Amino acid sequence: MSKTILPSGLRIVTEEVSTSRSAAVGIWANVGSRDESKSVAGASHFLEHLLFKGTERRNALEISSAIEAVGGEMNAFTGQEYTCFYARVIDTDLPLAVDVVTDLITSSTFTAEDVDSERKVVLSEISVRDDDPSDYIHELYLETYYGNSPIGRSVLGTVESINRAPRNSIFNYYKKHYQPENLVVSVAGNIKHKKVVAMIEEALSRDGFLDVPANKHTTRVSNSIKTPGLGKVGLIDRKTEQAHILYGFPGLDRNDERRFALSILASAVGGGMSSRLFQEIREKRGLAYTTYAYPQQFAGTGTLAFYAGCKTDKTAEVLRLMRDISESVMEYGLTLEEISRAKGAVTGGLILGQEDTGSRMSRIGKSELVYGKITSFDEILNKVKAVTPEQVQELARELFSAPATLALVGPFRSTAKFEKVIA
Repeated sequence: MSKTILPSGLRIVTEEVSTSRSAAVGIWANVGSRDESKSVAGASHFLEHLLFKGTERRNALEISSAIEAVGGEMNAFTGQEYTCFYARVIDTDLPLAVDVVTDLITSSTFTAEDVDSERKVVLSEISVRDDDPSDYIHELYLETYYGNSPIGRSVLGTVESINRAPRNSIFNYYKKHYQPENLVVSVAGNIKHKKVVAMIEEALSRDGFLDVPANKHTTRVSNSIKTPGLGKVGLIDRKTEQAHILYGFPGLDRNDERRFALSILASAVGGGMSSRLFQEIREKRGLAYTTYAYPQQFAGTGTLAFYAGCKTDKTAEVLRLMRDISESVMEYGLTLEEISRAKGAVTGGLILGQEDTGSRMSRIGKSELVYGKITSFDEILNKVKAVTPEQVQELARELFSAPATLALVGPFRSTAKFEKVIA
């Protein structure tokens, strides 16, 4: 891996994969829904859409067709703490990909017509989310766990906030956050670092984008965040065939060194078909088709949640099993066999996940943006392998001893009986 910081504060990180015939480029912005006030909820995601609507040199069709015409792919996504625009192409087409992706960042036109047009698209996306309880349950959980805070609000925003978002507010939000010092450009594939730096520096110099004084870039401060939803139940009463359940506990800050033990704990409890959740809920009792556990880590906070979709009349039983599994792991720990399987699953998943240039680009870009450095792949694998059963049990005792938070979507008028189960 190689890294260059330009005078403007822009960071460029690359990973050369000489055996590959592809290359991937991503521009990572240090802004997400966590940076929004309630009045501009959804602005980061709305902005992501608008940057694709047209630039001074390309209209929306020309943006998409430029990459598709060479067999490549291009897209973007917005999270709570960052936004990413990326493209993956044949290595010889990297100059084109860089030109198109940087064009979005430096030269988008933000016309009033485009804002009104894309507003309808975002509102439609909110409707699609609301129609899918297996999707909406995750947002309900974060809302219940974090309360009325930026990290607890939907990345998509609300119908009200999107409807009232004027063009000037979105444009000012863009000008504030899309500054060189808040951006990381990551490239992976059959490339040379010096050539990539020259290519990106030239492309981003349009309209004086890099002609700004550099301030010291910073990662998000990992201050502790209050979680007012501990022990609470969030409910969406809806006529569904299945009940959707998220049962969770406090997790870890993304900078916590125990995050490697957390990955083992999450994998053993609900990471695959051999996990406890799958075996107890699906294999032994046939109560759910899908069940799993997953951690979410942010700056200063995190959570570990168990998911299941089951028949509505089996909800209490599934919840009791989730509670029993967490209590058993807390009291007795995991077996050596479970630890071994989980380590194999985590390390194997990490390795297989780096088989393409897009994944490598994402790893180095996100690492630089979030941590301010890129930890070597071997170092990560060694830290996973070094996790002990005692460390996992100690972590389980800490996390699972806290009051559980519950989110439910299903035909339930009251949460009373479920509160008794998790009490």
